[in-house]
Amino acid sequence: MKEIMDFLMDFNWITVLIRISLAILAGGIVGMERGLHGRAAGMRTHMLVCLGAALTTLLGVYNVEVLGVDWADPLRVGAQVISGVGFLGAGIIMLKKGSSQISGLTTAAGVWTTAVIGLSFGLGFYLGALATTVAMVLIYTLIAHLEARVSVKRQKLFVYMELDNVHAVSGVIDHVKAHYGAVEIQVTAPRSATVGQVGIEALIKIPRRHTIDERIKDLEGIEHVVFAIRGV
Repeated sequence: MKEIMDFLMDFNWITVLIRISLAILAGGIVGMERGLHGRAAGMRTHMLVCLGAALTTLLGVYNVEVLGVDWADPLRVGAQVISGVGFLGAGIIMLKKGSSQISGLTTAAGVWTTAVIGLSFGLGFYLGALATTVAMVLIYTLIAHLEARVSVKRQKLFVYMELDNVHAVSGVIDHVKAHYGAVEIQVTAPRSATVGQVGIEALIKIPRRHTIDERIKDLEGIEHVVFAIRGV
């Protein structure tokens, strides 16, 4: 085992390919969850960020180990990724029209953390990078369910509805406002990726006499609503 770890810590073409492959895999795993929920930064974005960060770190190590560049710190180039990826995150964060609610913060934070995972793989810090990847997936999934339960206790629920007609958006929005007390409404791309369909995210009220499943079923009964689910 020690021989394997010593080999993985060496800088050679085999370990370079291993680090790059792991960075792509980790970015894809994290990005897949975001992509399934229709977020702006999905699988490909996270894969590219993680890959680019890993290569940036490898470039610094290459300059020192192969080219013999006299750098005090081979991470000097990689350090710029931490600040540079902030511009990408800023493009993901959006202020919802007509609301003080900001969306995209979780995805932006995920992109930033994915960059750090890539830097870790590039430097050969496999355990930290893998552990962080697992932690991110758990945060995206388990904590999301916990937040959903908390929202139920507050008698509010964030939901996603997909419509089969883009021209029905205004009517459906008016309906959920009037009958479900919907607020923080946002029109999004369809998570099913079906041409001609459109998504709506909203925070609705849950009366104490209703369960979440009953409320979701009620939403699916609205004309032009193909399906409704808990939002993430």
